[in-house]
Amino acid sequence: MEDTEPRNTEPRNTGPRNTEPKTDPAAADGDQPPPGPKKQKRLRRTRRITLAVLLVLLLPLLTAETALRINYMGDPADGTYTRNRDAMWLGHAWVDGRKTDADLTALARELKTTGIRDLYVHTGPMEHDGTLPKSLYPEAGRLVDAVHRELPGVRVQAFLGDVLATESPDGMRLEQDATRAAVVDSARQVLDVGYDGVHLDLEPLHSGDRNYLSLLDDVRAVTRARDARLSVAAHQIDPLPGFHSFWGTVAGHPKWWSQEFFGQVARRVDQIAVMSYDTMQPLESLYGGYVAQQTSLALEATPPTTHLLMGLPFYHENRFGHWNHAETVAAAVRGVRLGLSRTDADRERFGVAAYIDFAATEEDWAAYRDGWVR
Repeated sequence: MEDTEPRNTEPRNTGPRNTEPKTDPAAADGDQPPPGPKKQKRLRRTRRITLAVLLVLLLPLLTAETALRINYMGDPADGTYTRNRDAMWLGHAWVDGRKTDADLTALARELKTTGIRDLYVHTGPMEHDGTLPKSLYPEAGRLVDAVHRELPGVRVQAFLGDVLATESPDGMRLEQDATRAAVVDSARQVLDVGYDGVHLDLEPLHSGDRNYLSLLDDVRAVTRARDARLSVAAHQIDPLPGFHSFWGTVAGHPKWWSQEFFGQVARRVDQIAVMSYDTMQPLESLYGGYVAQQTSLALEATPPTTHLLMGLPFYHENRFGHWNHAETVAAAVRGVRLGLSRTDADRERFGVAAYIDFAATEEDWAAYRDGWVR
């Protein structure tokens, strides 16, 4: 570590030291005279300005967090439980040969007591040019056959993702026609294996991206022709109108989608799963209130013909965007039920989606079953 202390470059006085005090002895003992009236006035004015700036910065945040806490209050409506239309994201080990028949038997045993009917199995990632190497998923066909045998009625969808070049020079570029065409070919490729659908997760995806909407139209034409599903992992919705623009300016990462853009995406797919985690909320009650808000916003924007799912955090991290003690499955489930109760309690094509199997704990499964499955 470099020495960051300032160095004294003044020449040293090598002559005899002056032992006489240079200041008043009382001042040397720390008994400084009080500041004059003008200096006191400047200090008071500085304090007032500092306080005003802090209030301007903190008051909106405190107001928003208070609203989330209030949003978490109350009781969910009766009947706001699973519609047996839930989903789960699965890791890549299921298709690259690491998982065995015994693992699948254990998974089937776990899922039979839940409402999970869709599995989004990580089959990519795609290359930045939109292509998908077949070497990435040698066991995909075997997995699909085994799930259909062990869990009749459960669909297996190919989870295809990649990083977009929206906030860095490296990544997939949806503005390129050839790249979008390659993604469509990758969708055909996994359906040929036997998958029941295609699940796209492209991040960070900025609100209003017309190239993404065009891609969805093209992929859905393929899935419809195969009687397969098209699903997407969706960003969260602006908690305040236009918030993605503000955050993009401040942080360089818009993060949220406008509610209008969310609706445009939802109308182009069969299923839309909101990644309602990594919310930066520091308390369980605030996180639950946030999920309740997101559920209401998503229900308002999603047509009843599209299957809406709200994400549950079946993983455990501690960092600025995700606090493990706050983002719990129990809080998420209660938030989902509150949002559903207040907005569209009878919505049929609705469920929750657990992320992700390899990080899930018994506590996560218990909270999901106790709070949602019943």
